[in-house]
Amino acid sequence: MSALHAESGDPGTDFGAGVAQARLLDVPPSEFATGVWAKRALLTRGADDYSDLFSASAVDELLSRRGLRTPFLRMAKNGATLADAGFTAPAGVGATIADQLDDTAVWRQFADGATIVLQALHRTWDPIGAFTSQLATELGHPVQANAYITPRANRGFDDHYDVHDVFVLQIEGTKRWIIHEPVHPDPLRDQPWTDHRSDVAAAAQRDPVIDTVLHPGDCLYLPRGWLHAAEAQDEISIHLTLGVHVWTRYAVAEQLMNDALARLRNDPAARRSLPVGVTGPDDVVEAVREQLRTALEQADAAPAFARSRNGQSRPAPLGPLAQQTACDALDESSLVRLRGGLAARLDGNRLHTRVGWLDFEAEELPRMMGLLGEQPCVAADLGLELARRLLRAGVVLPAQP
Repeated sequence: MSALHAESGDPGTDFGAGVAQARLLDVPPSEFATGVWAKRALLTRGADDYSDLFSASAVDELLSRRGLRTPFLRMAKNGATLADAGFTAPAGVGATIADQLDDTAVWRQFADGATIVLQALHRTWDPIGAFTSQLATELGHPVQANAYITPRANRGFDDHYDVHDVFVLQIEGTKRWIIHEPVHPDPLRDQPWTDHRSDVAAAAQRDPVIDTVLHPGDCLYLPRGWLHAAEAQDEISIHLTLGVHVWTRYAVAEQLMNDALARLRNDPAARRSLPVGVTGPDDVVEAVREQLRTALEQADAAPAFARSRNGQSRPAPLGPLAQQTACDALDESSLVRLRGGLAARLDGNRLHTRVGWLDFEAEELPRMMGLLGEQPCVAADLGLELARRLLRAGVVLPAQP
């Protein structure tokens, strides 16, 4: 299920060379997988130069030219999130939607000490989209990206914890990070830090585990639940937070239970009415417990897990006009490639992907296996009919020679 092992013996694929090892970590993959992941914070100095991913000019372009709307932007100051009305407005003729960011208002709030939070950058900034997609594939868990732009000597948020793991990548400027151990280890997504506000405040007064200043190129990994607060130093700070929305045993338990309950809905004995005059379940609870135990033994979490996994990430971008042009111009010399981020897998003669499924004839399967190797294929090797079908389904994209 997971590409990393939180505990020895967990199932998962090998976690090895890739963007995580090349750009985020200075420990061997095996050490990160078994000794760091979901267990402790890890600071890596000079992990990489992240200027190809994001920059101050990227911030300005997004804020002034892209027509962003909430919730792709929020602002915070002194631990409180600002009301959207303080930095949004209609954008004139033909763009009168009121929740578009107003770059003048954003500038004024920023100049007054507010932190700019650019959310879901994996959807709005191509270099980050490609990076997070590759990282998610390596980790086996969905990844999203936010940027935090904080004025000098300011902080946007007080001590808190996140309900997802994070990699913090310092892009520009410097920021002091103060890290404390969890007060509620491994929180689920519906267990925010505000449920433990007093414990968080008390823990923040104790000696930190890490108190350091991040410089451009530094990377900090924090498992979910670890307390943190950060403050920009003597210049504007820009950092990326890559949020890893980890799958948990609880999520698998939910999927098993949902499947078991669905099975019981189809069991006449489970649907039977309790006796007239019943005052409680005592007379039937053991029988129901046994029915539930049997249903759980038969339950299968895999289909629900696959649906959830597919719904939490998107495939690589597809340009509709380029795709149509590729379909119209397809010939035996055309190059196509498997679309990235599809989570494609063959089950018998059926190909499952994030954009749907396709069935194939037995003689087509060897050609499909070659395509799943993710190297570009010549349409003649696939067969023109199959290549056209895959293009129309959005499973393959035109490739450059």
